[in-house]
Amino acid sequence: MGADEPERTADGRYVVVDGRRWRASDPGIPDRLRAELVAELMAARRAVRSDGDAARHRVQDAKVALGERGEPWWEEPSDEGRATRMTAALRTLLRHRPDGTVCPSEVARVVGGEDWKPWSRPARDLAFDLADGGVVRVLQKGEPVGRDVRGPVRIGRGGSFDDGSAAG
Repeated sequence: MGADEPERTADGRYVVVDGRRWRASDPGIPDRLRAELVAELMAARRAVRSDGDAARHRVQDAKVALGERGEPWWEEPSDEGRATRMTAALRTLLRHRPDGTVCPSEVARVVGGEDWKPWSRPARDLAFDLADGGVVRVLQKGEPVGRDVRGPVRIGRGGSFDDGSAAG
């Protein structure tokens, strides 16, 4: 453990800061995705300082995506808990990539770690459910597609996506 890293409990599930225990991030999240989620968490915290309560949902999404809130990452999640975490991960990654897209497999990797493949289809289905409400767009080669599409897809922001800014 480096000098800048907080103390952890013996089981690794919590970090200890100033004598207080906080749930640690899910260690199964791939480093590249973890870095994006943490960067968005820090941006969300800065937004809370400037925009107040209007930005708190961004912090919540990032913390749920990281496994720091919601159902504990070390327990087998319920279907609802996994869907909540996948939704939070998708929103957080899209906020971090304002002009970019997310692959359903990236959402699956956040919640499934090394055992992500079984969660790729549910992440794709979630994207289509959110697309039905205009929150995201499901794209193939940059064009919107329907549920019957075959092959790889990307997920981008939809018209009703909440980017978390005070303006909208």
